Amino acid sequence: MAKYTTKSLLLYGKEDLRLEEYELPPVGDEELLVEIVCDSLCMSSYKAAMQGAEHKRVPDDVARNPVIIGHEFCGKILEVGEKLKTSGKYAPGKRFAIQPAMKGTYDAAGYSFRYLGGGTQYAIVPKCYIDQVCVLPYEGDTWFHASMAEPVSCVIGAAHASYHTELGDYVHRMGVKEGGKIAALAAAGPMGLAMLDYIIHGGRAPSLLVVTDIDQKRLDRAESILTPGEAAKHGVKLVYLNTGACADPSAELMSLTGGTGYDDVFVFAPVAPVVEQADSILGFDGCLNFFAGPSDHGFKAPFNFYNVHYNATHIVGTSGGNTDDMLEALNLASAGKINPSILITHVGGLDAARDATLHLPQIPGGKKLIYTHVSMPLTAIDDFCALGKDDPFFAALADICKRNGGLWNGDAEKYLLENAKRI
Repeated sequence: MAKYTTKSLLLYGKEDLRLEEYELPPVGDEELLVEIVCDSLCMSSYKAAMQGAEHKRVPDDVARNPVIIGHEFCGKILEVGEKLKTSGKYAPGKRFAIQPAMKGTYDAAGYSFRYLGGGTQYAIVPKCYIDQVCVLPYEGDTWFHASMAEPVSCVIGAAHASYHTELGDYVHRMGVKEGGKIAALAAAGPMGLAMLDYIIHGGRAPSLLVVTDIDQKRLDRAESILTPGEAAKHGVKLVYLNTGACADPSAELMSLTGGTGYDDVFVFAPVAPVVEQADSILGFDGCLNFFAGPSDHGFKAPFNFYNVHYNATHIVGTSGGNTDDMLEALNLASAGKINPSILITHVGGLDAARDATLHLPQIPGGKKLIYTHVSMPLTAIDDFCALGKDDPFFAALADICKRNGGLWNGDAEKYLLENAKRI
């Protein structure tokens, strides 16, 4: 088998990320050698970079045995281990997405492995991922849709994890309440947009969907992408509300339900007042879904236990999505029912990934998409036009994105992969 030299973004410890070049070992009999095409940066990777070995998924000896960071990635298979060839599941040239979260362990791609992660050009998929069927086939014609499958799976998993009961029985009916009322608080960011897209188009639509934020620009962008008119086609009344402009946000939110409250409330910011607000607007049997992942290990917020007892309110939380959620994300994207493009606001090359990861909270916008064989500064799609005045590469990208509603798209990806400087 051929030897592969790869450039990889390696985590050595707290705030210690290094782009290094080295030779991969030979692929084992029950392993896959793969090429990574793109990886989306995630706040979870930022947290791993800040915490180093203190992070639950990062090995204690990371300083001596660094790991590849990045877990929202996709690519194609290059070589198949001898014992896997007869299975028929894997073949060179096949596209795939990775489900990074395995069952029964905190070990995960992008946190725990020396040769598997998204911030690299080539990687080795170990036996444990094969055994847990975490290498998922992808038949779509755009790479970034597969890279977005992991973040989209997180919101799909959250929607499935919400549950409801009926008075007098103890059966948990899983999933958001179909035809019910949903509020998504602090949800005008990238993951909030993914949740809205899935709620509207995923086949279990509510009658009312209220989206809040305190940043009007974020709300305006969200409304321009997922319009009330589009939601109405699916039977959903979609309302965008700036709670920062409300004298009494909870009262305003309750008034939109006629005073009955919400069946499902999603919290997209780990902020105690937002959690309290969510608690205050739950209706009977209302489910508070704490989606946001806090960095503070001691994060707490008051919860109304009178309502827990008498109104059957309850709370759930999830971290990531499972394999079924990822497959659902891949299938919905391939069928054109959801549009992962709405998440992406920045694009760059592997040489931009280190600084972007370490400063992710300070970079405005949505998802940052990294193409691992490309050398390119992390660049906002909105800046393509201005940069294009002096650079024909960005001028072409600006024109392609303009024809696609200002969003990243398959044609833009193809142009970038064919014309961008190689790293």
